[in-house]
Amino acid sequence: MKKIIAFLLLTFLIIAGCSNNSSSGPSTGESGGQLNVAINTQPATLDPHVSTATILTELSRHIFEQLVALDSSYQVQPMLAESIDESDDGTTYTFHLRQGVKFHNGKEMKAEDVVASLIKWQSISSKAKTVIPEATFSEIDEYTVEMKIPQRLYGVLTLLADNGQFAGIMPKEIAEGAGPTGATEYIGTGPFKLVEWKQDQYIHVTKYEEYAPLSTPADGLSGKKEALVDDIYFHIVSDASTRVAGIQSGQYDISLVLPPDNFQMLSNNSNLKTEMALKGNVGFIYNKSDRVFANEKMRQAFNAALNTESIMLAAFSDEAFYRINPGYMLQEQVEWASEVGSDRYNVNDPELAKQLLQEAGYKGEEIKILATREYEYMYNSAVVIKEIMKEVGVNVEIEVVDWATLLDLRSDPTKFDAFITGFPMVMTPPQLLYLSPNWPGWTNDEEITQLIAKLNASETSEEAKATWEQMQDRMYDYLPISKLGDYYEYYGVSNKVDGMTIMDGMILWNTSKAK
Repeated sequence: MKKIIAFLLLTFLIIAGCSNNSSSGPSTGESGGQLNVAINTQPATLDPHVSTATILTELSRHIFEQLVALDSSYQVQPMLAESIDESDDGTTYTFHLRQGVKFHNGKEMKAEDVVASLIKWQSISSKAKTVIPEATFSEIDEYTVEMKIPQRLYGVLTLLADNGQFAGIMPKEIAEGAGPTGATEYIGTGPFKLVEWKQDQYIHVTKYEEYAPLSTPADGLSGKKEALVDDIYFHIVSDASTRVAGIQSGQYDISLVLPPDNFQMLSNNSNLKTEMALKGNVGFIYNKSDRVFANEKMRQAFNAALNTESIMLAAFSDEAFYRINPGYMLQEQVEWASEVGSDRYNVNDPELAKQLLQEAGYKGEEIKILATREYEYMYNSAVVIKEIMKEVGVNVEIEVVDWATLLDLRSDPTKFDAFITGFPMVMTPPQLLYLSPNWPGWTNDEEITQLIAKLNASETSEEAKATWEQMQDRMYDYLPISKLGDYYEYYGVSNKVDGMTIMDGMILWNTSKAK
């Protein structure tokens, strides 16, 4: 049995200022006061287990915490776990919990809460259901939890530390009482607690006075967390121009998902800072369970027609906000970066597309793409794709809905053919959402399944990388998605805000606001 204090799985070369940055470094401003943050859409829930939506992650990470968390170098560090033991064969992990940690309802967090939370998370999370479907969680004593897996899994702890659809810990009674759509009470151990959610207007969280911070230095999502403001209001502002006007006027202290066209103007505003962040990649997701894209040839035909340069330019307006790259994993992830399959990326070959459409037996059926104006890049991408496909004789219709409705529609394979979304960085390839048979898109390919199992059983990074390259090659034939490119977003931040960091979304603990 070996003791793990900080489990290093991957070493990334992170581009400075992209994946993790800070508006001003450690906070030096006065504590107290109120932060007003303009968000672009309303989450369907604040239960972190339920959805992969980035807005859910950005908000719920202030309320809920995990057993382990990622530091700024994407190393796994203890959070609610004080230490971790790993068995010699890699099949048993023992988490020794911190004592005296209290939930927002005043109850002390114990092993029974962790076990109930992880069982709930495992039953909902697309990644967990794909990577650790047979894992078991059990209480050893009040402050000890054991996770057993059938065989060694490469990078399993990163799954527990991952940001998307994260394994947040909540009281046992809430976890066990939650229905299939998640918990309806949002009680965690984080530095902020929920006060009020006024639908379509704002979500209000306040400083949790009983919060028990770590003593280790703040680093990424790990280490010491302090609520340096008394209140945060997340204002739901779907109109981008209103978010821009609000950050300029001082109505908002922070604004998210701002249009690339306004970047230079806001950067020149002496009262503001603009913070650029690499978000991940953008994909065109095929519904492979039902309707027209259940046919692999149809997916290949669509992929052959796509001009990713024109799509990404229309989506983001400026080359500074995107890049064209074939890798399903980000190129900064040196352990995984690969250009295998690049001959089938950004093909832009109308004649090949027409040939494949004929082979697929396409007879002019309407293809429905879901899109939303709450994320303009999704809508703009869909518009260009529609025009591209019209040129090769494909009948595409765009159904424009709000983000919450899109999330609902995409869960039903009879309601759509495709949609566009962004994907944040994941730590290992099996954690890619679109490889799950349980996530909208419904990937179900025996070869990919076998390669995932082979990668999970890898004992060296070299073995894992070789398997991943085989897997990426297969993915470019099977096409769970068509990758469009990598993308960046920026935040507008008032000069009064000090200490805000960005790591796969904003971090508002250790953040203050000058009075």
